[in-house]
Amino acid sequence: MAQYVKKALVLGAGGFIGSHMVKRLKSEGYWVRGVDLKYPDYSETAADEFVQGDLTDVNFVRRVLEYKGDRGNFYNSVPERYIQPFDEIYQFAADMGGAGFVFTGENDADIMRNSVTINLNVLEQQRLMNDRKGKNTTKIFYSGSACMYPEHNQLDPDNPDCREESAYPANPDSEYGWEKLFSERLYFAYHRNYDMHVRVSRYHNIFGPEGTWNGGREKSPAAICRKVAELPPTGGTIEVWGDGSQTRSFLYIDECIEATRRLMDSNFIGPVNIGSEEMVTINELVETVARVSGKVVQRKHKLDAPLGVRGRNSNNDVVRRELGWDYEQTLEEGIRKTYTWIEEQINEQNH
Repeated sequence: MAQYVKKALVLGAGGFIGSHMVKRLKSEGYWVRGVDLKYPDYSETAADEFVQGDLTDVNFVRRVLEYKGDRGNFYNSVPERYIQPFDEIYQFAADMGGAGFVFTGENDADIMRNSVTINLNVLEQQRLMNDRKGKNTTKIFYSGSACMYPEHNQLDPDNPDCREESAYPANPDSEYGWEKLFSERLYFAYHRNYDMHVRVSRYHNIFGPEGTWNGGREKSPAAICRKVAELPPTGGTIEVWGDGSQTRSFLYIDECIEATRRLMDSNFIGPVNIGSEEMVTINELVETVARVSGKVVQRKHKLDAPLGVRGRNSNNDVVRRELGWDYEQTLEEGIRKTYTWIEEQINEQNH
């Protein structure tokens, strides 16, 4: 008897985390459809089928959720009886970026409209698919964010409170955070009212190779790696946003993917932090990159730059208890891999 092959739909598969998830699922033997406005920037997609399109378009989402088996691909019409729901959906698609994109206020309407619309489309069209097929077995993962935690719990850079239960009373520091909070509530509402099988994480600063490293939407590890890699071999001065005493923790991409897969395979719906508890100041992050690079790096602080909260660090009590997962890699190990990759990108551009 032929072994059943699981089918997964990865939304946002052209992005950093989504493209890594596609690779992981393929390594586990899944059949994978990837969907995004764009293909991955830095490698070929590993998806069996990659569909380009806009997930804010409800009709496109309806068609994307339909698995047609060996009867045809996304673009073929097949009789309704051959259409099946996916086993798993991974929802990474969002309008997002680093502090320079999220905290200026100039992109708030786009961030909120586009991301909420995608999540509404995915949940409602999957609900309608379940009704149509008389079947409700699809698991849907939603990649929430630590940006939804209250600003008042993150004013002390040495003692931020990011326990899952600290989310209320709500007071995110950006519209991006408010959208993330609303969307995770949306997933839980569909779970309560329609018994849909949701899984919700709160990611804390995921980084690694093949992440955005230039152009204004990059996160701080990639931005600092880029700035240091662009210095001459002897070193020099880089611009650092803020006074550098703000704190964060950063989780390497492979560990993020592992925790996400464990969440999907569990009966725990979340919300759950997925992050590292190795909290560092931004100045310490610069020192780590400098050490990895072998360069002498000076800092010039841009005090009027957008920063986000003063302190943020994952609290992993729940993820350890519920999923038996914890991060294993030090920040320096992850930075070494990321710096090497970004340095290669810069060298390729210069030749």
